[in-house]
Amino acid sequence: CMMQRMKDWLRRLHPFQTPEARRLAVLFAVVYFAQGMYALPNQVISIGFKEQGLTAGLVANFFLLASIPWFIKPLYGLISDFVPLFGRRRKSYLLLTSALACSAGLVAGLSTQHGYWWLALLYTTMGFGLAFNDVLTDALMVENGKRHGLTGAFQSVQWAAVTVASILVGLLGGHFAEHGDLHAAFTVAALFPLLVLLMATFFVREARAGAEGAEFRQTWAAVRAGLGERSVWLVAAFIFLFNFSPSFGPAFLYYQTDVLGFSQHYIGALDSISAAASVAGAFIYAPLSRLMPLRRLINIVIGLSVLATLAYLLYRGSGSALAIHIVWGVTGMVTTLAFLDLAAKACPRRVEATFFALLMSIFNLGAQSGQTVGAHLYTGFGEGPQAYTWLVLISTAATAAVWLLVPLVHIERIEAHAREEARFDGAHHASHT
Repeated sequence: CMMQRMKDWLRRLHPFQTPEARRLAVLFAVVYFAQGMYALPNQVISIGFKEQGLTAGLVANFFLLASIPWFIKPLYGLISDFVPLFGRRRKSYLLLTSALACSAGLVAGLSTQHGYWWLALLYTTMGFGLAFNDVLTDALMVENGKRHGLTGAFQSVQWAAVTVASILVGLLGGHFAEHGDLHAAFTVAALFPLLVLLMATFFVREARAGAEGAEFRQTWAAVRAGLGERSVWLVAAFIFLFNFSPSFGPAFLYYQTDVLGFSQHYIGALDSISAAASVAGAFIYAPLSRLMPLRRLINIVIGLSVLATLAYLLYRGSGSALAIHIVWGVTGMVTTLAFLDLAAKACPRRVEATFFALLMSIFNLGAQSGQTVGAHLYTGFGEGPQAYTWLVLISTAATAAVWLLVPLVHIERIEAHAREEARFDGAHHASHT
């Protein structure tokens, strides 16, 4: 009897009970893995330009240009939400953008010359296809995740996949960089958008959009309603302020190199270990998101973030660094997924692509701004052990202060509204099948 109860409990923990849920989980994992593998040529490109005599500034400009498609993701959401392509809001665009990313990667892999601007054009085009893929996949995740109550579990799968890809990028990218094989790096990276194209063909099932005029009016009404939703802006502010807390960013690399004397090889190994721990964090969050109310989970992860950030005061050598990277890899992923789960639940119906992309842009803006502020504080405090200690304390205090905002966000109301939408969508979906 005890064994049977244990089996039933473990079965309830498994989030993907239906064939549809498992199909979507596989689709999301493949798309996010492809996005992670997009970074495979980065190290080879950097080394190649360096050997050509280009300055670090020009190399940085190259990657900034290639990142532009990722900064304008809300635009892709608007296009997908407002303008169905061949009667589909998601699937047709997935096929088109996957083909574009694959083609750009293969052209780069097969080219005999890799000039600066030609390579920038191809890599930016490849990034555009994958960034558009990201928005479309997130829209499918929110739409279906709300209906099945699996937004947290689906995002766990997505982030586990992209983190595994980042581990492989580190290993394969170093190999290709050592041999200067940019052809192979681009060709391998291009295979994954091709896989996404095949997955979208067979795994994405989407009802046809309604009449264009009516569809446009309904979508525009949903956008206006979403922009007027106080909860959406509260969630946006909450996410921004949590990520904005002055973090280590580039300052941390200076501390590791100049103060602790870590080699670049060891720093890279620590990053890989942290990424592997993040995969464990993603798998922990999937069942956790189904066992606990989101508000309680948010409170817990803020507390974990405070403790994990404070632990960086003990970051004084290779042994403590290893332990802290493992702990932060797990807790950082659980924390990230909890906030992304909140963002998904706050997205209005019919315009999921636009609003989730908007919230993710705010998420990324907060993180990038926090790193920039943290770097300036580290420099202002004198760039040494004392400056590092002050930065850790400030970051810990800023993270703890976010607790004060939790009652203002009304997380229970957002979660209840998401459940209500899920029941409506479930009934609507059942009536059309």
